[in-house]
Amino acid sequence: MDMDFKQLALAIQAIAEEKNLPENAVKEVVEQALAAAYRRDYGEREQEVRVTMNLHSGEVDAYVTKEVVDEVENEDFEVTLADAKKVKKDAAVGETVEIHEKVTTFGRVAAQTAKQVILQRLREAEREIVLAEYEDKIGTVINAMVSRVEGMIVRLELGKAQGIMPRSEQIQGERYYPSQRLKVYLKDVERGPRGPQLVVSRGNKEFMEWLFRAEVPEMESGAVEIKNIAREAGVRSKIAVASTVSGVDPVGTFVGGHGTRVNAVVGEVGEQEKIDIIVWSDDIQSYIMNALSPTKVNRVVIDEAAKRAKVFVPEDQLSIAIGRGGQNVRLASKLVGYELDIEAEKAPEVQGEVQVTELPKQPKLKKKEQLESSLLEAIEEHGQ
Repeated sequence: MDMDFKQLALAIQAIAEEKNLPENAVKEVVEQALAAAYRRDYGEREQEVRVTMNLHSGEVDAYVTKEVVDEVENEDFEVTLADAKKVKKDAAVGETVEIHEKVTTFGRVAAQTAKQVILQRLREAEREIVLAEYEDKIGTVINAMVSRVEGMIVRLELGKAQGIMPRSEQIQGERYYPSQRLKVYLKDVERGPRGPQLVVSRGNKEFMEWLFRAEVPEMESGAVEIKNIAREAGVRSKIAVASTVSGVDPVGTFVGGHGTRVNAVVGEVGEQEKIDIIVWSDDIQSYIMNALSPTKVNRVVIDEAAKRAKVFVPEDQLSIAIGRGGQNVRLASKLVGYELDIEAEKAPEVQGEVQVTELPKQPKLKKKEQLESSLLEAIEEHGQ
């Protein structure tokens, strides 16, 4: 099975077009494989060989690097000065020159080896191009389609590359199925044995920020900004927002008229995830009070050195401040960067004596006999 160079040249052009690879990159891969095939059929493994291919004619030329010597002992690596001067007029002993060799075909083994190398190198070249393409997209939201669900890992198709979404990056309670189309946040690009593998997320806080960025154009203009996000995907998120323009309400801007903006984000992450949007403040006490919303807070005592704060709330607000399973206080702690201890505080008692006003005594009701007697007496008096 000899190698048909003209057919190979046509195949190179087809592969370049099909895989969207630069033709020069494919040609380079093929030429490296042909150089290996040349060494197998015509030379030695250690030879330095360069092969060129004309993609239009299919002609293949080999150039073998040899050392110029006075007397040749090994023809694979050495050439006489007289022969070297035919290639390079000013050649001198001790230098190296490239000797041109015309190649018409390769044997069966060399041809098979070359084809395997070509396929392997093309896969590598394709991976590198995919890596370069997606490395520029790290930190952005892209469209994906679920290909299959394997236990706790969701595998996705992202154009030319494969992506995985580990359990830790999924939205709690969200169900995934093949052919499902999703928006995902590209976290990283990893080199895997099966090609570039993209690690994506729907459960991180960056995904939430990107969703709001798509809904709140004022973020692009810089009028409002997200200062921080604390998120438990699929359960609850707290978002601290601020305005850089006087008179602009940051919370209202993110919520939108009739809640349209925040509802659009909820529509993407799922209605089971509650989103609290609070006002950021550079005053840590105010920030903590806002972060514990909707709890009413009496006072906050800060321990700056330990990054802790004691938060005193009315007794009837204690369960609200802590939240189900400690969720509210846990997210508030993440948001402000302080460990929060919630304590109930009794309402102050009213000091001084309490005056008791006695109600006037009501006359006792008369018995039935007494009522009848009184009635008869009244009739008699009236008749006289």
